[in-house]
Amino acid sequence: MSKKKLLIVVGTRPNFIKVTQFRKQCELQGGIDLVIVHTGQHYDEKMSGVFFQQFNLLPDIFLNVGQGSPTEQIANIMVGLEAEMMKEKPDMVMVVGDVNSTMAAAITANKLHIPIAHLESGLRSGDRGMPEEINRIITDRITNCFFITEQSGWDHLIREGQEEEKMHFVGNTMIDTIVAFEEEIEKSNVLEQCSLEKDGFVLMTMHRPATVDHPKELEKLLSLMEMVTQNLNLVFPIHPRTVKNIEKFGLKGRLNDIAGLVMTEPMGYFSFQKLIKYARFILTDSGGIQEESTFRKVPCLTLRPNTERPSTITLGTNELVTFDLGVLKEKIDQILDGGFKQGEVPPKWDGRATERIVGILKDIL
Repeated sequence: MSKKKLLIVVGTRPNFIKVTQFRKQCELQGGIDLVIVHTGQHYDEKMSGVFFQQFNLLPDIFLNVGQGSPTEQIANIMVGLEAEMMKEKPDMVMVVGDVNSTMAAAITANKLHIPIAHLESGLRSGDRGMPEEINRIITDRITNCFFITEQSGWDHLIREGQEEEKMHFVGNTMIDTIVAFEEEIEKSNVLEQCSLEKDGFVLMTMHRPATVDHPKELEKLLSLMEMVTQNLNLVFPIHPRTVKNIEKFGLKGRLNDIAGLVMTEPMGYFSFQKLIKYARFILTDSGGIQEESTFRKVPCLTLRPNTERPSTITLGTNELVTFDLGVLKEKIDQILDGGFKQGEVPPKWDGRATERIVGILKDIL
């Protein structure tokens, strides 16, 4: 029997983290030839290159679409992918998550009449002002095979009229990567490098436009950092976008004056995961970190009005918090006093989601 060809499209760091075990599983289970295409949506070496090196996951095809407006990026991705899909002639295209590359790849495959699988389908924040929400909705409307990470994804797809036989509740491939690389994570010397002790620091990541693109919001963020560092060290791997805005709004001096702040460049996966594992708590506006902290049972305060990953709240250790310093202080005190919820790991977040997905693909291709 001839092998079937699966073409996976990735474009950003969160995408890469979700596909690290596919090559291994395709080789173990057989029957599927895998082609990984990196669109180059994240073009900074620190933002993506180091990830491929750590995972030993070099893409087969690199489009290098680079910078530009979102519309330019999407158009360039579609033009580049069309040529590669016509050349490779895959039996299925898998798209990942909710970034511009996800939607662009799904539309391109649809135009070429290639079946689409969506990894992490059905997630909804209810906020159509988020570019990611539009990407999720459009992608799922033209998807043929849905791979679902949590119960809310299943519920949304049913409400939207999708057929159950096309839906597969498989778990979270991001957790597969943590489980597969736990030894390497533990070996990281990031705590020593940053002079940190286990449970003696806070980890913060902020990058969304609503948080870092406006001077008033950035000033609030600095006030939060000043408040947190009264009790604990604060580690802040700073996104290139945030650096630019801090300088643009004249806030660099105030940032540099914060005692107890450990500011780093974006770091490799193993070091960052070790910080998540041993943080006292986490402050973020990221989607994936809500899930990773829930798996680690580390308290996470998400500075957003909504989340597309509600299982991290209903089951896990995540909580949505308004960007109000008084409310944040109450929550932080609750964590430090040991009164925050303990949480549990959602179903099928067991390190075997990729194995399930490849098994399903072998049956349907």
